[in-house]
Amino acid sequence: MILRKFWEVRSSIITAIILLFFVFSFQSTMATDKVNPPADETKIDKTEELNAGELIFEHVLDAHEWHIATVGGHPISVPLPVIIYDSYTKSLHVFMSSKFDHGHHSYKGYKLAIDGDYKGKIVPVIKGSMKQDITRPIPYDFSITKNVFAIMFSAFLLMWIFISIANSYKKRKGQAPAGLQSFLEPIIIFVRDDIAKPSIGTRKYEKYMPYLLTIFFFILINNLLGLVPIFPGGANVTGNIAVTMVMAIFTFIITSFSANKAYWVHIINMPGVPWWLKFPIPIMPLVEILSVFTKPFVLMVRLFANILAGHIVILGFITMIFIFGAMNVFGGYGVSIVSVGFSVFLSLLEILVAFIQAYVFTLLSALYFGMAMEESH
Repeated sequence: MILRKFWEVRSSIITAIILLFFVFSFQSTMATDKVNPPADETKIDKTEELNAGELIFEHVLDAHEWHIATVGGHPISVPLPVIIYDSYTKSLHVFMSSKFDHGHHSYKGYKLAIDGDYKGKIVPVIKGSMKQDITRPIPYDFSITKNVFAIMFSAFLLMWIFISIANSYKKRKGQAPAGLQSFLEPIIIFVRDDIAKPSIGTRKYEKYMPYLLTIFFFILINNLLGLVPIFPGGANVTGNIAVTMVMAIFTFIITSFSANKAYWVHIINMPGVPWWLKFPIPIMPLVEILSVFTKPFVLMVRLFANILAGHIVILGFITMIFIFGAMNVFGGYGVSIVSVGFSVFLSLLEILVAFIQAYVFTLLSALYFGMAMEESH
């Protein structure tokens, strides 16, 4: 049993590296961090109403820098590497996002758009100005954005955890688990005994364990890190549809390649269905073929929507403090007691949701694998 778990853990590390490579490839780069006007412009009117919607989406979307706080009107952030390839000039540029000064300056002929249709994206500018050069194409952006950095951080965290556990199994053969090993072993056994075996079968579940363990812990770790409000937490990784799409595509590919003949025959010619639903108008075959693609789509949207909605609701309660404070409702900022209370409650609820969403995604993936290999009766 110990050697089997050791193999599952080590194989999960390899699967994680492959999965993360494709996540980086599909990662969206919608940089939307908090922006302040140039120093030479008119000072901001402090009575200006708070745009709650804009503020919320600035925090849940991706960015080219990691915003931490704004002190005295000056944003404090962690700059991230910008990697762009310009097909017009056939040149590759690598520099830090701090060169853009939060969108107030251009660098090497590019700027970070802070408004318009390309808000949050890196666009070319006319030489000697900050105006976008619409005659040139938008450069290909391979930057290490906030979400990409968070994925890399969680990847290193997962590898450190599982390599340590694998080494513990190797050194402590036949001994009771200890430390981190004793904490995670019940979770690994839970994924094996309550997800993989019942869904796939006791004879075929082992080869799918690396993938199932990878997506379970990848989703769980990033869900929990997303609830941490300070760097390096706070990134909305699993609330990014590009990330959930990659995981759903992997589930779809594995399901399709694992499917046996009976699976495809049942899709085209379902047993027990009246013939007039299959011929001459193939109503049921079309429905079944459509379901092959809707299953990964539902996987993608469910995780994305649940995590994104949780972040938006919590941020919504926090922004209520400033909205009601500006309106002098309920004693000005007295509403903060209620808002903070609800925010804490929802944050605790989100911890439970973090585990549930990791469980649901892994369970449905295992069910799809098992359905694809089910033998005809």
